[in-house]
Amino acid sequence: MTTIKEIAKVCGVSVATVSNVFTGKGRVSEERRQYILKTAKEMNYVPNDLARSLKQRSTKTIGIITEDLTVFNGPSIVDGIHEYLEDIDYTYILGNLRLFRKYNNDFYHHEEYASKVAEEFQIMKSKQVCGIIYVGAHNRTIQSIPQDLRLPIVITYGKAPGTQMASVNYDDARGAYDAVSRLASEGHKRIGLVAGERRSRHTSERLRGYVDALHDSNIPLDSSLICQGDWTRDSGYQAAEFLISQKVTAIFCMNDIMAAGIYDCADRHGLSIGKDLSVIGFDNRDICTVLKPELSTVALPLNQLGSCAARILIQMIEKHTLPSESLDLKIPCDLICRGSTADITDFSK
Repeated sequence: MTTIKEIAKVCGVSVATVSNVFTGKGRVSEERRQYILKTAKEMNYVPNDLARSLKQRSTKTIGIITEDLTVFNGPSIVDGIHEYLEDIDYTYILGNLRLFRKYNNDFYHHEEYASKVAEEFQIMKSKQVCGIIYVGAHNRTIQSIPQDLRLPIVITYGKAPGTQMASVNYDDARGAYDAVSRLASEGHKRIGLVAGERRSRHTSERLRGYVDALHDSNIPLDSSLICQGDWTRDSGYQAAEFLISQKVTAIFCMNDIMAAGIYDCADRHGLSIGKDLSVIGFDNRDICTVLKPELSTVALPLNQLGSCAARILIQMIEKHTLPSESLDLKIPCDLICRGSTADITDFSK
């Protein structure tokens, strides 16, 4: 492979002069510049962009750290990042912590969690990335992001506490509000709720959306129709047992997996989803189109989370500023209506 040193020898100039021609730095006469470029072409010289960018400490490469790429939100967020970077000639290095696989659902309480995260950030820095996007597996306050890296950092599917670190998430509360408002617009007055784990940010935000939607639809809040779940199908089944006994005509469920449990329970009681009972889930998981009738749900803008996080990070890298949006950007969700909901006047009972 031809080197700059070899080109300089043939042209009778210094290595620095040849380097200046390819980097656009220094003063080189047009005649000499053209001669050097012609010689380089004849010698089949290919510039080593990676080596040059490392020397300049600007690799046009960012780091992506995922808490666990096997959690359902991870692949789509990373794909959104990839899509954005592809259009602007950036690339990325992916670090997958595999925390869910190693330590189960409460991985962020594990004694090794903080050290694993800190180590991965240092690895990314050692690879000369010019910024990092951290992809959470649970939307929560992430306590372990290093504060002294001197690199632009954007968090998606989570946020850092008390910092000026940008975060990109979706609007849980608005998604729940839209779902419950839809049920209310179809004439339902007794709308049950199957909530997620108590300590989850998703749960508190979606509960707020549920309460606000009832208020704005002039439906009195009945706290007895709020059942606690834990994101599992079995907890959805157990909640449905109670809510069906309370004569609800519709149920908003905080995730699609628990909603599948409502289908199981309705079937046991001889009730038809979409005819005797309306159900709306949350997440738009694959199970939605497997269930019959297909489940209405709130779709998460995961790809958009990734692309927005990438856009913000690149602006921080290139312009050394944050965008005009707030540090905690929230992206709207989409309500997808399928066969699991119907106007109450169409019900068989």
